[in-house]
Amino acid sequence: MKKSIGSNTFAYPTPAWIIGSYDQNGKANGMTAAWAGVCCSDPPAVTVSLRKSRHSYQSILEREAFTVSIPSASYLEAVDFFGIASGKEVDKFEAAGLTPVRSELVDAPYVGEFPLILECKLLQTVELGQHIQFIGRVVDVKAEEDVLGENGKPEMRKISPLLYSPGESTYYGVGEILGKAYTSGLKFKK
Repeated sequence: MKKSIGSNTFAYPTPAWIIGSYDQNGKANGMTAAWAGVCCSDPPAVTVSLRKSRHSYQSILEREAFTVSIPSASYLEAVDFFGIASGKEVDKFEAAGLTPVRSELVDAPYVGEFPLILECKLLQTVELGQHIQFIGRVVDVKAEEDVLGENGKPEMRKISPLLYSPGESTYYGVGEILGKAYTSGLKFKK
């Protein structure tokens, strides 16, 4: 039997992305975000929700751009650090030993060591309450060649992205392949 546990954000899984931006002084910054995901296929767009109090908030508004750096599980400690430290007080890239790379397409940096990057131009913002949703049009995706499959597209098992569990405040990795989309459920189609 199901038990009501109240209203909350227990949607599983959520990503552990690093959102890149330049602050008012032109310093590269990144922040860990889990309130994020795909929001449109055409145009390709992603969304990330931030509090106004975050250092990245004003930077994204002013530059009208951000990047999404998708880390592999081997960067768990750096990803967690990017979520607990403030760019107002510390250069997170330097402290974590990561490389900020200036995008040639948008006015934002990305993490050079991470296997998958989405470069985004800000389309719009939506005030939701405690968080402001930033919707970015993906102008380019950059991927390390070793995470691409035979079809030239990124493969989740090769990226080995981090997943975040909001109810547990815990990171997880990706498990085994369970089935193929658009074919596994065909037996129910009449």
